[in-house]
Amino acid sequence: MKYLTFILITVLSLNYGHSQIHELGLVLGGSNFIGDVGSTNYVSPNNLAFGGVYKWNRSPRHSYRFSALFTDLEGIDNKSDDPSRIERNYEFNSSILELSFGIEYTFLDFDIHNGGKVSTPYIATGIVLTNYDDFFFGSSRQQFTDTSSWDIGIPIALGYKTTLSPKIILGIEIGARYMFSDSLDGSIPDFEENRDLYSFGNINNNDWYMFTGITLTYTFGRNPCFCSN
Repeated sequence: MKYLTFILITVLSLNYGHSQIHELGLVLGGSNFIGDVGSTNYVSPNNLAFGGVYKWNRSPRHSYRFSALFTDLEGIDNKSDDPSRIERNYEFNSSILELSFGIEYTFLDFDIHNGGKVSTPYIATGIVLTNYDDFFFGSSRQQFTDTSSWDIGIPIALGYKTTLSPKIILGIEIGARYMFSDSLDGSIPDFEENRDLYSFGNINNNDWYMFTGITLTYTFGRNPCFCSN
């Protein structure tokens, strides 16, 4: 506990006296699923994804970010190039809520207070918490269990952002979420009883899903002092 207290005091002391700038805005785009059901295309948005994002710009080169994203994940075997999936003919649709915490690094300095237009590519990572519907396949059809689960994943995103005005920032982003679970598509049900009876697919590969879209944020707060001392 004393180490945690020391870390918190250190962080707060580093931030004290350095006013920061914040971003708050919207996320809009599309999602697609990569797993044991449906298409094997990596970037193929097929459902609307939307939410909100907050960023705390700690320096011109990195920001801490939090986002909430809502979408449906869909898998349809008939849209796959795999003949065995087409013959199996499974399909599912599951509503998800994603909460993401992480850090964003820019390849170039992104200081909107220098005047003029600024832009830069960036990379972001962190951790995601994803809530999804619990279901399984019985008699070749998706069947829900009236419950939901949370699982953890690692997001990896590449993007490009630019200022539209001194207060408005537009970003274009594509990101993958690698989940520590193989249950999002119902291939390994979350319930214990008769799990093996309803399991299928490659048990050695966990599920992924993608987000492709834009962010539009509004900046506020006092101009930051990105000081070295």
